[in-house]
Amino acid sequence: MTDHECATTERMAQGVDEELRQNALKRLRRIEGQVRGLHKMVEEGRYCADVLTQVASVQEALGGVGKLLLKNHLKHCVTHAVVSGDAVDADQKFDELVELFGRHWK
Repeated sequence: MTDHECATTERMAQGVDEELRQNALKRLRRIEGQVRGLHKMVEEGRYCADVLTQVASVQEALGGVGKLLLKNHLKHCVTHAVVSGDAVDADQKFDELVELFGRHWK
């Protein structure tokens, strides 16, 4: 496998921009804190509408992380598959994208 390929047999990411990785990790740490806050709100029996507002906030934050990672995947993995001329790899990446969109962005 070359440095430009986006998955090994273990399906590890390749070509992830370090700044993007750090940004995603920072956002995920913030989301962890939000989820702990939600847990506490539910334990304390807080008003349902307030809890639901925070749930929506977490979902929005997770969506933002998803968009960051999707952009990286398109920029590196999918683009590499297309420009490499490997029709099988490109088709696999397109199928993967369709599955991702179907599963995560309904």
